[in-house]
Amino acid sequence: MSAIAVFLGGFLLLLAALAGVLSVKPAALASTLRYGLPVALAGIGGVMVIIGRGAIGLPMLAFALALFSRARSAARATRQPGGQSYVRSAALEMELDLDTGAMNGLVLAGSHEGSELNQLDEADLMHLHAELAGDPESLGLLEAYLDRRTPDWRAGFDMDDDPGLGASPGSGAMTQKEAYEVLGLGAGASEAEIREAHRRLMKRMHPDAGGSAFLAGRINEAKAVLLSRHD
Repeated sequence: MSAIAVFLGGFLLLLAALAGVLSVKPAALASTLRYGLPVALAGIGGVMVIIGRGAIGLPMLAFALALFSRARSAARATRQPGGQSYVRSAALEMELDLDTGAMNGLVLAGSHEGSELNQLDEADLMHLHAELAGDPESLGLLEAYLDRRTPDWRAGFDMDDDPGLGASPGSGAMTQKEAYEVLGLGAGASEAEIREAHRRLMKRMHPDAGGSAFLAGRINEAKAVLLSRHD
């Protein structure tokens, strides 16, 4: 039993050290705890089996496996590095890389159907802009893309800069599935994960930071939809 006590003491010291190092990164600490506990239990259970106390060790191994499976499920609900945020409209599917801030989009309707925005030249993008004049939601997404790709594209373009564009258009209530995709989260994300994803996205998309008022509105709507299920 002394070996087990030493093992547990070492594990607790390791967690304490990690807590100090990761004090400004609670998500990383939570991940360490999720996986560290089942690893520790599996180690203790293995020791118990080796010393001939399988009646104790085998249940501990089974419990460790259950905890590990639960940790994997929780990890799938959390955005991973390289994840994307998706916003869809009738004519566009926009993708935002959550780590780099890079944007791209797929045209879903019209003469450029099937084309990626990154593959279109300026003339094609202006033609697409004209085609989407009757679709405020798709137009808002395209203009958000143009603002990031070519910030001065409006200079030679005769248009009204609608200050209310950031509000989500009346295309129906956002579903929970859409909200998860906007925030780049998996179904079942916690309230803390929703708030963190919203915070990170708004740092890139808030109009005051040079982002898009339209996309900021969609991000805020996604947060409201998902937090409503926690009330």
